[in-house]
Amino acid sequence: MKARLLYVMDPMCSWCWGFAPVMEALAEQARLYGVPMHLVVGGLRRERVAMDAAARVRTLSYWQAVEETTGQPFTIDNALPEGFVYDTEPACRALVAARGLDEQAVWPLAKLIQRAFYVENSDVTQPAVLVELAEKVGLPRIEFAPAFDAPETRAATQADFDWALNLGIAGFPTLLAEREGQLALVTNGYQPLDNLSELLGMWLVRGTEF
Repeated sequence: MKARLLYVMDPMCSWCWGFAPVMEALAEQARLYGVPMHLVVGGLRRERVAMDAAARVRTLSYWQAVEETTGQPFTIDNALPEGFVYDTEPACRALVAARGLDEQAVWPLAKLIQRAFYVENSDVTQPAVLVELAEKVGLPRIEFAPAFDAPETRAATQADFDWALNLGIAGFPTLLAEREGQLALVTNGYQPLDNLSELLGMWLVRGTEF
């Protein structure tokens, strides 16, 4: 198997939004060596009930911490309105659907979903919102909507969740480097670019383990 980066993330994970500029820079660094990035969705939360007031306060405090640490923007006012069900499966499934249609569209869609959720206060748990975002990255509604709803896409999304869980990945973002089936951990959790670029560079140039 050729070398690739495996980025395990959830588009509704605040630290993944904070990590997005770092990941973009690392992906570009890898592309210079012909190493692509493959995105795996992690399934951060599978909720069926609305957030209560305490959960909302706690979550928004996490968002503020991510903003302070990473500089990524968050809109706190009016975020997570009453009745919001924080289920990340639909947003994850949208990325899997995009991956099946055009892998080049996955990362642009992930960034749009993140910005829509964290900056624009859009409810990205709703299929209609996800379809609109997919159209913005060039995935036609007539193709994306049925792919999003397809049983095969639901199964593939769950397979991503299971893969991450079976590998022992409990937090996001997680970045792995793979060569000939061998995985090396670049990071589990947010780190700034300066901490990771040299590390990834060694792997790209020499193929060494970290």
